[in-house]
Amino acid sequence: MGKTRIFFKKMGKEYFATMAKMLTSAFGLVAALSWNEAIKAIIDRYITKGNSMVSYIIYALVVTVIVVMVTIWLAHWTQKIDDDERK
Repeated sequence: MGKTRIFFKKMGKEYFATMAKMLTSAFGLVAALSWNEAIKAIIDRYITKGNSMVSYIIYALVVTVIVVMVTIWLAHWTQKIDDDERK
């Protein structure tokens, strides 16, 4: 009975850890979609409607810059956390 109990306890922890990751990803997607609309609205406001190709290119560039900056920032903080844990 002891091994079965440990198995279900471990499975419960993994289940909740997986659910937490999935919920975090879902909220991240909602936030990304919100930023998507915000960036589109800003570009639409400042770029004339006749230049839709230009606005798509500007949008792609803005999103790319933001993603690169956030990725570098997250990598920096992940490395810092790993270094702190090793000490």
